[in-house]
Amino acid sequence: MRKTYKYRIYAREQTITKAENWLGLCCDLYNACLDQRISVYRSKRENTSGFDQANELRDIKDKIPEYKLINSQVLQGVTERLHKAYQNFFRRVQKGGEKPGFPRFKSKSRYDSFTLKNTSWKLEGRYLWIKNVGRFKMKLSRPIQGVIKTIMIQRTSTGKWYASFSCDNVSEKRLDPNDKTIGLDMGIKSYLTDSEGNHVENPKWLKQNQKDLRVKQRKLSRRKKGSKRRVKARILVAKAHEKVRNQRLDFQHKLANEYIKKYGKIVIEDLAIQNMVKNHKLAKSISDCAWGQFFQLLKYKAEEAGREIIENYRFSPTSKACNACGEINNNLKLSDRQWVCLKCGALHDRDLNAAKNILKSGLGQSLQVLTWSSA
Repeated sequence: MRKTYKYRIYAREQTITKAENWLGLCCDLYNACLDQRISVYRSKRENTSGFDQANELRDIKDKIPEYKLINSQVLQGVTERLHKAYQNFFRRVQKGGEKPGFPRFKSKSRYDSFTLKNTSWKLEGRYLWIKNVGRFKMKLSRPIQGVIKTIMIQRTSTGKWYASFSCDNVSEKRLDPNDKTIGLDMGIKSYLTDSEGNHVENPKWLKQNQKDLRVKQRKLSRRKKGSKRRVKARILVAKAHEKVRNQRLDFQHKLANEYIKKYGKIVIEDLAIQNMVKNHKLAKSISDCAWGQFFQLLKYKAEEAGREIIENYRFSPTSKACNACGEINNNLKLSDRQWVCLKCGALHDRDLNAAKNILKSGLGQSLQVLTWSSA
């Protein structure tokens, strides 16, 4: 299987300067390639492909000596990145239902990574050597396994640097077979409720740090654009957001590991999160929960451990249907946390009832809808 290992890296100021210079030159190349594509399209000539632009890299190196120091595969990665951006644009246009998102020109502060393939780098223990850049010291939290295919060097908005190794033929760490199943219902008041009645409280990391963020963002807004004090204020805001992101990610990793270890089959709901955040009263709370990110963590951990993730049909009436008799309560409001079934008289906790229905529906035990009452 393929796996990515990400490590924090450190280097001397001279090496960091060279790496930032590479990012700046890659950004200029990306913008030049995008401008060329737009110009060719407007002139109604034959379109320029990513392959054609990759073939022009040799001429660019001859005309601009600075590009001779950059690995050819790094420059090819820039043209590939633009080509993928165009492919995604046309895919969204054909699919419809979402903004096409035409590729944009990049500022040097937003172009923050370059990719190395199989040349111009050397790994010696905890040190990574990159030709014409220098030596980086890595904080090896775990050993690298498998065959290294690509290395991505990335700079964060707070000025930290990371190296991500994409490796093939990584041995799987499968857990012992487990027949236990569970359904998960995601929420805002409780982050998660499972079909066994366990509730996981929502930490609300963004809300906890809102006061600190508000103070730092106000300081940033008062700083003069282009000044050094504004740069310092921007970094403080970025660090505050990074703290929230790290807290959320740590919480989700631990929660996903807990369920992967205990259960062989996990049923989740296929949520339309992009549509849900259109509710302006709940958009911030839904974004703070980051359910999509949690599902991604759950899926890749399940694949590695040999577990099964089942996505339930998103339009199943999980919250409104009684898990005992299948009666639909169309009068149920979002504020109703408990309700009584008019058919069988069962008292339901809203989230627990939804989790049980998700489990039943996901395992193929379709909800038995007996009656549809008018709203």
